[in-house]
Amino acid sequence: MFQKRHFIGLLLASISQFSFAQPEELKAVPLYTQAELIELIKKNQHLKRVKDDECQLVQDIEARAETMALPSYQFLYGDMLAYAVCVERDVELGLYYMKQAAEQGLASALEQLGRYYDVGQLVQADKAMAITYLREAAAQGDLKAQMRLVRLFNEGHGSPRDYEDAYRWLFHSVVADKKTHKQIEQALANLAKKMPESLVRRARLPM
Repeated sequence: MFQKRHFIGLLLASISQFSFAQPEELKAVPLYTQAELIELIKKNQHLKRVKDDECQLVQDIEARAETMALPSYQFLYGDMLAYAVCVERDVELGLYYMKQAAEQGLASALEQLGRYYDVGQLVQADKAMAITYLREAAAQGDLKAQMRLVRLFNEGHGSPRDYEDAYRWLFHSVVADKKTHKQIEQALANLAKKMPESLVRRARLPM
């Protein structure tokens, strides 16, 4: 009898140990500020950050993209939809939000859409549309857009009327990386061959 009660006691203690153990609580993830999110986007770390945060902020991100129409969140949510990050994939809706961000002037959205139209990613390749988006991003100082825009002009796309602006933006860019600096130098030399010397001189004047 004693052995039976002893066995039951051990069994109940064992059950209690597993049944009432407290689950490990998830730490609340703070929502990204506009400035923080824009920096993440510039570094192409925005999707990784959402995954690293274990998809806890999906509803908040959607609300700020859809209801509050914040361009940085529209861009983030658009990318999440396009690449199935923490949400079901919906490329069409993803592009819609990217374009909403671009219409509000977000340089990263303008550059990305310009790149997509250049190479035909998610959309059909359209060099004219690519230049439209890239020009807007380049005017805001986006280096990747400036370089791609000049490359497209060097390949014979676009209008010569835009060469001076494209040359000016890229010429006055500040680049620390030697390899990128050399690429810019060569791209500008090629574009200068398509321009009158007077326009090249004017484009080089201090902004």
